[in-house]
Amino acid sequence: MKKIFIASDHAGYKLKNNIILKFSKIIKIIDLGTNSKDSVDYPDFAKKLSKKVASNNGSFGILVCGSGMGMAIAANKTKNIRAALCYSKKNTKLSRLHNNANIITLGERLIDKKKAFSLIKIFLSTKFESGRHLRRVKKM
Repeated sequence: MKKIFIASDHAGYKLKNNIILKFSKIIKIIDLGTNSKDSVDYPDFAKKLSKKVASNNGSFGILVCGSGMGMAIAANKTKNIRAALCYSKKNTKLSRLHNNANIITLGERLIDKKKAFSLIKIFLSTKFESGRHLRRVKKM
């Protein structure tokens, strides 16, 4: 089973906990924080999770903040990380098929938990197509 790391800032704390409750029954999720609604800086958690994903071959990450955007930007600073801000079934599926994304970022203020659960299922179950896309991913 692949390792799944999860982290959030204060704005994503509630959704992060809902994700853990929903998915921990079927997959092992390693929670990297934050552990309260107290204000924290999202780049710190994006960096912590990105380093874990980059050093654990084949693992995935889930990052949650208010919009998902800050986490995506911060996570993509780490070598070998391809963090995708996901908000629809189509963009989530394509992030895996074509970009081999290894981190999904979600915005608690923009999507509800039902939508988040659906996108995570798609993200974790979609395989990278490789082929012509591999050449492009290698250039990142």
